[in-house]
Amino acid sequence: MNAERIGEVAQLLARPRLSGPPTPAAPADLAAATVADGYAIQRALHAVLEAAGHGRCSGHKIGCTTPVMQAYLGIDHPCAGEVFAATVFESGAEVPLQRFHRVGVECEIAARLGSDLPARDGGHDRDSVAAAVESLMAGIELVDDRYVDYTALPAPVLIADDFFNAGVVLGVPVTDWRGLDLVAIEGVMTIDGDEAGRGTGADILGHPFNALAWLADHRAAVGTPLRAGEFVMLGSVVKTVWIEHAATVTARFEGLGEASVSFV
Repeated sequence: MNAERIGEVAQLLARPRLSGPPTPAAPADLAAATVADGYAIQRALHAVLEAAGHGRCSGHKIGCTTPVMQAYLGIDHPCAGEVFAATVFESGAEVPLQRFHRVGVECEIAARLGSDLPARDGGHDRDSVAAAVESLMAGIELVDDRYVDYTALPAPVLIADDFFNAGVVLGVPVTDWRGLDLVAIEGVMTIDGDEAGRGTGADILGHPFNALAWLADHRAAVGTPLRAGEFVMLGSVVKTVWIEHAATVTARFEGLGEASVSFV
């Protein structure tokens, strides 16, 4: 895909994120787009959104790291996106529903990096990335169905648009996480106090840090390695829940506390 077409698609995807109507079905030429095309469009889209006032990208998300989400979206591999500083909320935030087209919530572990993760001979593994993790926290990813029909869009187009990301809610950082069993750790999401789903760390590629290792290798390969101070959302342990009315959502992980957000 040439630079001109990449720019055109980036503008198309930017419109619903800048108060425009939902993204329509993808043009025919995007059906053959590659994953590499998707990430190239993503970079162009970020430039458009930054210029429009979204701020810098301060964190990352990984989509499709769990069986429940791979089955839900019909995509069998992880997908990376970035999170803009203007869309990062602290636990307890109130967020207007009208900020979104149709907001969804996901229950995730977030990792904050204390050191860089440059390219590593032979690639990263969960032990190598663990050394860079300063803290872990409960998190809620905010996703937005800003499409006429997202099921009609190929995976590269979803990648280009940060894989539905519309923000995150982060709980209190836990720095003494190393004694936790991150495979067995259980996450539970509730909506107005009623359970909406649960899962364990094992659901995230077998171990949450396997997802982080995948992202570290991906970012290093494209020349923008993960940096100290950034956070990474490691993938949802529950299927996306779409919020239609005012509600309070809580994600809780054993040993990591909780994150909550109220939609008003």
